Amino acid sequence: MSLIDRHQREASVPAAPSRVARGRGRTLADVIRALTTEPLPVRITGYDGSSVGPADAGITLAIRSPRGLSYLLTAPGDLGMARAYVSGDLGLSGVHPGDPYEALRVLKDELRLRVPPVPEALALARGLGWERLLPPPPPPQEAVPRWKRVMGGLRHSRIRDSSAISHHYDVSNAFYEKVLGESMTYTCALFRSPQDSLETAQAAKYDLVAQKLAVKAGVRLLDVGCGWGGMVRHVAREYGVQALGVTLSRAQAEWAQAAIEREGLTGLAEVRYLDYRDTPREQFDVVSSIGLTEHIGVRHYPAYFGSLRDRLRPDGRLLNHCITRADNRAPHRSGAFIDRYVFPDGELAGPGRVLSEIHDVGLEVQHEENLRRHYALTLAAWCRNLVANWDFCVGEVGAGTARVWGLYMAGSRMSFERNAIQLHQVLATRTSAAGVTSYPLRPDWLP
Repeated sequence: MSLIDRHQREASVPAAPSRVARGRGRTLADVIRALTTEPLPVRITGYDGSSVGPADAGITLAIRSPRGLSYLLTAPGDLGMARAYVSGDLGLSGVHPGDPYEALRVLKDELRLRVPPVPEALALARGLGWERLLPPPPPPQEAVPRWKRVMGGLRHSRIRDSSAISHHYDVSNAFYEKVLGESMTYTCALFRSPQDSLETAQAAKYDLVAQKLAVKAGVRLLDVGCGWGGMVRHVAREYGVQALGVTLSRAQAEWAQAAIEREGLTGLAEVRYLDYRDTPREQFDVVSSIGLTEHIGVRHYPAYFGSLRDRLRPDGRLLNHCITRADNRAPHRSGAFIDRYVFPDGELAGPGRVLSEIHDVGLEVQHEENLRRHYALTLAAWCRNLVANWDFCVGEVGAGTARVWGLYMAGSRMSFERNAIQLHQVLATRTSAAGVTSYPLRPDWLP
């Protein structure tokens, strides 16, 4: 979701004549003129009183402090802008902080950057003061960089995975209730129409998963990475399924178990605070994984899908639902903003890699579909919820964290809309070595 890096290819255009005179103080407007090509699609104002860009622009960026400028200069790209914005040193007007989608769109589509010649860059640095090139401490919402995380364990070790999950999910259950809505479901919904309510679409998603798994009363389901228990509660309530969910977030497990008791589902549904690798070694009729694959690391796919296979009875069904890259060549690791502020250590693979790994552990893929556009609609609905409940959310988690969420969800919506990332559901069976399966000749649900 970079606001700057995605334009680096355009920075190789021939440099415009120097617009910075030697021997005088530099304003923030001078810096912006040196780093951009005209016309600017937004107005940019500085703490020094200078400004650049059309006065009637619908969107204004305000660099409010020297620290904000240092953030922008010392971490170019999405990370520097995120630091300045999250800390409040970069203001944004013309859009709501709970849904800055239109600002991100304008910056992506219309902002053009340039790399100034070395003499011009040196003159700028001298005029601004060399101290502006010293990186300030990052905002408290930022996770430490990957190389420092090794002190907490190897990437995707149990202890480091637990820390990463806690960073993202153990924010505030009350905050999530306002953003996610009544279902407390933090995964892609299924829209029959763009006009569907979020709750209708989330219920439709759970029904689709249940129908693909062919669940019915008495069936035993394991849901790994169960979040706040949306899937286990839904299938227990609507289908009479015996459902066990596991999550690495203690806050999620506590909320989910309380919801199970509140809804009278005790005895049918259960959620445990547990690593998926420690799930009871027994065989379930069906297994669902909705939004966990993104957290486990691509090199761990064989062990992950092998673990799910071992917990699936012969001829049982597995439904894996996860975000993917749009192709199989893209790098697995996320960009700096997502890694530091949203999903530490998160990784995405292409859909072909996911299907191959499922096949390679001995499962047979029976059906696959891409719900990319549905996730864009889901994220738009979450942003609307954040906007509607902004004051409560700020009071619950602080303005910086609330801004992280608005930025992350609006940017993710754009990525799904533009096919930079996708959402794939893969249905597989534990077919026998002789090729025997009860899976029907045609799908037994309405696709």
